[in-house]
Amino acid sequence: MIKNYFLIAWRNLSRNKLNSFISISGLAVGLTCCILIALYVTDELSYDKGFHRSGDLYRMATGFLRDNVETRNAGSSSPYAPTLKTEYPEVDLTTRLFVSPNEDKYLFTVKDDKELKTFYKDKGFFVDSTFFDMFTFAFLAGDPHTALRNPNTIVITEDLAKTLFGTTDVLNKRVQISNSDGQLDYSITGILKETNVRSHIEANFFMSIYTGGIGQYISTPRDYATNNIFYTYLRLKPGASPEALEKKLPAFVEKYAGKELKQYGFWKKLYMQPVVDIHLRSDLGFDFANNSSSSLVYIFICVAVFILLIACINFMNLATARSAKRAAEVGIRKVCGAERKYLIRQFIGESVFISFLALLLSIILCAALIKPFNGVTGKDFSFADVFRNGYWALCLLLAVFAGFLAGIYPAFYLSSFNPIQVLKNRFSNKFSVVQLRKGLVVFQFIISIALILSIVIINRQLNFIRNQELGFKKDQQIILPLRNATTRGNYLALKNSIRVLPGVQSVAGTTTYPGIPVFRDMGFYVEGKTVNEAKIVKLEYTDDDYDKTLGLKIVAGRYFSPQFPSDSLGKVVLNEEAVHQLGLTPQNAVGKALFFDWQGEKNRFDIIGVVKDHHFASLHEKITPFGFIRNRFNYNYVLINLSTATIGNTLSQLEKSWKEYNQNEPFEYAFLDQEFQRNYRSDERTFRVIGYFTLVAILLSCLGLFGLSVYAAEQRTKEIGIRKVLGASVTGIVRLLSRDFLLLVAIAVVVASPLAWWFMNKWLEDFAYRTQISWWLFVVAGAIALLIALATVSFQAIKAAVANPVKSLRSE
Repeated sequence: MIKNYFLIAWRNLSRNKLNSFISISGLAVGLTCCILIALYVTDELSYDKGFHRSGDLYRMATGFLRDNVETRNAGSSSPYAPTLKTEYPEVDLTTRLFVSPNEDKYLFTVKDDKELKTFYKDKGFFVDSTFFDMFTFAFLAGDPHTALRNPNTIVITEDLAKTLFGTTDVLNKRVQISNSDGQLDYSITGILKETNVRSHIEANFFMSIYTGGIGQYISTPRDYATNNIFYTYLRLKPGASPEALEKKLPAFVEKYAGKELKQYGFWKKLYMQPVVDIHLRSDLGFDFANNSSSSLVYIFICVAVFILLIACINFMNLATARSAKRAAEVGIRKVCGAERKYLIRQFIGESVFISFLALLLSIILCAALIKPFNGVTGKDFSFADVFRNGYWALCLLLAVFAGFLAGIYPAFYLSSFNPIQVLKNRFSNKFSVVQLRKGLVVFQFIISIALILSIVIINRQLNFIRNQELGFKKDQQIILPLRNATTRGNYLALKNSIRVLPGVQSVAGTTTYPGIPVFRDMGFYVEGKTVNEAKIVKLEYTDDDYDKTLGLKIVAGRYFSPQFPSDSLGKVVLNEEAVHQLGLTPQNAVGKALFFDWQGEKNRFDIIGVVKDHHFASLHEKITPFGFIRNRFNYNYVLINLSTATIGNTLSQLEKSWKEYNQNEPFEYAFLDQEFQRNYRSDERTFRVIGYFTLVAILLSCLGLFGLSVYAAEQRTKEIGIRKVLGASVTGIVRLLSRDFLLLVAIAVVVASPLAWWFMNKWLEDFAYRTQISWWLFVVAGAIALLIALATVSFQAIKAAVANPVKSLRSE
């Protein structure tokens, strides 16, 4: 019997080639999207779950309260980790992690008998000796429990070992690492295996936190109130309640930091953040991790479900539309004694069989699309991943589910035919079935139109971001990082060498630049007020030429100048927002004194100038109080403003100047506009994801619409012939055949527009500065959908309209 069912299914596929092509290709595309998206989603959901007792791991987050406003970040003070372990018995283990601010790469130097090799490597962390007890990374060599117990020890990955030495047999070898502390020698005490375990702590190397300047700092008298630049992790004992521990933390803050916090005029609140939630659900400031977003995962899941639904709807519509073709078969089977349940089983089996054929095609599509998919998602999947970790079982399950979903309604509908009416040729499609078919077409286009509107609005927002006036010059700006003490010590000589090069307009040193996090801040208050009324002002340390190089506009007063040596002592330049929040105006702010309390002392700063507000952070964030302090030497970056005509030649000259003062260090540079745009990588990824899948959804919807238009034209062949004989024009017949389908698409436009507006309005709320959703966007999206639908159905309509009426009216 099963063999017979397969034979019937194959014959039906062979007889209805167009219908079969639409059904199989549609399901194949839907399954391909689901398989690829399943890879992405499972990968995103796997972060930090590969560690031993991952459910007991937490990160201590800090909320800062000032003026009844709370801001949260991922950092905390250095002594929290050891004190929490001592204070609370439910804490099983603690560890600390430190990322050096504005030190994105470290210079590695390896000496051998032949040469001195230097490499820049990023993703380096200072960690406690207990780090690998908590985070169970797999070791290729070395003891994870003791690897970082001593100062000047380092654990590196297999890949870094091969880069530095060409082999992984490097245990106890030495490397020299240069950073802001100077040049320090490290002993390699561990090698990490390359695994597919995902973590928010994505590292190339881990250094002992007891080394250099950071080691000296954590051994000094403890400060529980400030310097929240460490990341504190806890592992609770089995069965311990994180909620119960969190309730005890206000008392902990009061006991250890209360006195100092009252002096500084703000308060702290501690939170327990599950480590397994960090990658997708962390929106904290001062986070080192390159986290993703749960909303992007939900978008992927919704897109996969929608596309599979569209493919299944195509199958259902075509199956029910062509039900008359199989009515006689059902009637004969019922007359011969076939029960309805066997017919249902047969038709569902046929749809599952078609789904498995689609699965074979989808596997070929996965092989072809895996690299482009990686480009969209930023992942590194391979085709082999489709068959690993049980994904092959997921593929089979998806095929069965898709086949069952697509075939369930046609199976019940076809098996319900009355054999007497069918065999007497009195069969006709029920009104309810026709209406359902129309409803499914509307549903398909609601999804497609909503996606079209989404991509239009996202593209409009991204263009708004690119073209928004930022308050500084971001084009033709080159950034040279100064990553260690040697390059920083050579700054003045390097600057003097660069400023005379052709094409260089100005050069400035700075600790940061627009688009990257600013870690330094002070709580300023004006004379006559107290520290409890202070306003937090983020601070950037620059030299005298920073305003000219970046193109900042002076509103009042002046910027720092070499003509005023005292500018290095207690002078500050503020932006308009800082002046406003301090209760001043740009005109009366210049010359005013500001005060900052630190460790019991009142420090004075005089305002010498006010600059126009500029976006030092992305447009996701509002402009906040910002200031500049003069610093002559200790810069992290050199900012170079170039003329547009000579950038190629100037870059080669820049490299020569760099090598003159930093012979053993690689020459690296970046463009400010590209660096600033990196803040919108997640938004651009969302745009690409929705864009590609919108195209897929439209193609599938049109494929189904085309199949239905072919069927509709076939059903009305004689009617068209009669109309032509009676004088109907080709245009009139095309209008007649297209009208019903275009009406369905128009209904879909009306329904999809408010839905898309609501969802995209929620998405835009994530931006402090955003575009407006204009009414004409919905008109454009609706027009695009109607034109696509018209182009789809008009081909078959024109074909039917120009056919010879003699052939259509000829007696069968």
